[in-house]
Amino acid sequence: MNSVSTATLPLSSGGVIPQVGLGVWQSGRGATTRTAVLTALRAGYRHIDTARIYGNEADVGAAVQESEVPREEIFVATKLWNDDQGFDEAQRAFDASLRRLGLDYVDLYLIHWPVAGKRLDSWRALERIKASGRARAIGVSNFLVPHLEELLAAANEPPAVDQIEMHPFLQQRETRAFCAKTAIVVEAYSPLTHGRKIDDPVIAAVAARAGRSPAQVLLRWGVQKGVVVLPKSTNEGRIIENADVFGFTLDGAAMSALDALDEGLATGWDPRTQA
Repeated sequence: MNSVSTATLPLSSGGVIPQVGLGVWQSGRGATTRTAVLTALRAGYRHIDTARIYGNEADVGAAVQESEVPREEIFVATKLWNDDQGFDEAQRAFDASLRRLGLDYVDLYLIHWPVAGKRLDSWRALERIKASGRARAIGVSNFLVPHLEELLAAANEPPAVDQIEMHPFLQQRETRAFCAKTAIVVEAYSPLTHGRKIDDPVIAAVAARAGRSPAQVLLRWGVQKGVVVLPKSTNEGRIIENADVFGFTLDGAAMSALDALDEGLATGWDPRTQA
């Protein structure tokens, strides 16, 4: 097996999470997403990240079942959307996600966004779902330190994962430090900055010295920071390229150069606006 299929991080709730996953946000519905997931699985990916709001859970599930990879080897994550939050609502939403996926269980179920007034009730629902065995691990997304502190004070079980936007231009140092202290694995979505910084001269210079692509440098930076990275692509060549981030290491000078790029750039939703 290649490195992308064997590189994992331990979860506090037990088991492991593959350190590189395929994100399918904005991959659309139908054949495009199914083909991307199948391509990724054939390239060695063992982690697929979807969400109810993406509209493609059914396509992810179809690709997982169509692939020749045993189900127990594939880490499938999906998320609870804002409109579905609340104790009873979240349980119904999870049931619907599982039906769309066509799976008996998911490996990770996340609260997609820290909706004020509902997130704690949603978390109680996730704890119940995990206890049923239908979600092997539970976590959150877009939770910053105040949201995590509130949740930990009320939770019977802490989140195993916090999925946040993270890349050299948005390094989330405070949240990462808090998660390290509380044994929460950080997942980086949009690790390639939606392409907005892919041509940055510092990234280009580091890539040239490493003999790698700018995308591989951005992903390798996240890997060396000890987080899960979730690059999104529907292009076969880029899916394969994005998996090839374990055959090289960025040296101290390269990491320092990338660390100096932080500018607080959120390319998508910004949870700093959420109380």
